[in-house]
Order: sequence, then structure tokens, then C-alpha cells
Amino acid sequence: MTASPLPPATMGPERLAAKLRAYARLHHYTPVPVGRRRTMEPVQEVQEEWRRHYPLFPRLLFVLDGTGPSGIDTRLRALHAADVHPAVARFLRAVTVLAAPMTDLLQHGPTAAVWRPLRDPEQRVGWMDQLVP
Repeated sequence: MTASPLPPATMGPERLAAKLRAYARLHHYTPVPVGRRRTMEPVQEVQEEWRRHYPLFPRLLFVLDGTGPSGIDTRLRALHAADVHPAVARFLRAVTVLAAPMTDLLQHGPTAAVWRPLRDPEQRVGWMDQLVP
């Protein structure tokens, strides 16, 4: 009986970084009222329906699986490196974004200090810990 190889990771480093940029765009998105074009003059603020119910953007949690320890580190580095993009850097200052390997979650549980803040991936925190921006 041979050991089966690890299944392929669902998203490579580039796709994870692109996903983070998409979340940053969503966070900074300002809708335009229907029938109006974007102009430089001030317009009445239109608010998305979800913002009426959720005043804060939720924490973003990435669970990394399907690759070995080096693949996890590569994905963490890609997510951390995405903050060179100005919109992502602003997003990471405003929203807590954490990543954890699935193996750590299974071994220690999701409330353990296995989550790595993208702004400081060497640190380990619990997913509900209050992080200083």
C-alpha cells in the first residue's frame, strides 16, 4: 500500500493574492446612484444593503490546505507581499486578515493561537484576539 500524495492546493499563491485584492476593492467600493455617472461633485451617499446590517467589514480568514509546509509558507508570503498594493495596504490596516494551515486547525482547534496575521505572519494569534493596527 502506497501513501497517496497530497491533493493539489485549491488556490495557488497568485490567486490568493488576487483574492485579497478583490476583498480590498469590495471594502473600498462606493456605489454610484442609478442613472448617474461618476463625477467630481459630491453626491448623496448610496449604501450597499449589507453595510446597513454589518457596520464593520468582517475579519477575513484564509484556511490553507492541500500542500506541505513549504507550500503553506509560499502562500503566506504571497498574501503578505500583496500589501505592497496601496488598496490592499489600506485594507489590511482597516480589517483583520488571518491565515492558518488546516493541519494546525485540526490539531489544535480553530480557537487556538494558530492564526497568522497577514501584516505579521511570524506572529500566532487566536482568531478572536484583538490586534493592534
